[in-house]
Amino acid sequence: MLKSVTYVEDIETWRSEFSFYVPIKIRFSETDMFGHVNNVSPFIYFEEARIEFLKSIGLFGNEQNDEGIPIVADLQCDYHKQLFFNDHIKLYVKVNHIGNTSFDVHYMAMDEKGDVCLTGRGRLVYIHPEIGKPVPLSDSMKEKLLKKIISSKDEKPKTDFQ
Repeated sequence: MLKSVTYVEDIETWRSEFSFYVPIKIRFSETDMFGHVNNVSPFIYFEEARIEFLKSIGLFGNEQNDEGIPIVADLQCDYHKQLFFNDHIKLYVKVNHIGNTSFDVHYMAMDEKGDVCLTGRGRLVYIHPEIGKPVPLSDSMKEKLLKKIISSKDEKPKTDFQ
């Protein structure tokens, strides 16, 4: 059973809304002297999964908002189960909320047994690169994000490691 996390109301519903993931193999360099994953490593996993997720919906690379760039405004991680060198996880990502200048992203890492090891959330804000002030998300960006929210509610996360 997961400990309570403030950004999740109903864990089963929340879990069922994830569909996109990236596989991650825990490297030796990501562990600490006690042999488990260092507490900063999940943030690197979140970054990798977030970038691949945004690429998959056309919001990273050539199809960005011309007036703004995405920055991570806040990021948090909750640790539920230890991870060790050579473990394999699936790092799931989903959009949870779309605002005017930002959107929230949620994360869930599952191990090979299907147990949730990590959960997290963060906010990406689009800012003007020269003045550093938030800029509105384009209608096209909002549509792509909303489409992903809607489609993920119809899909279930996979737990196989094939």
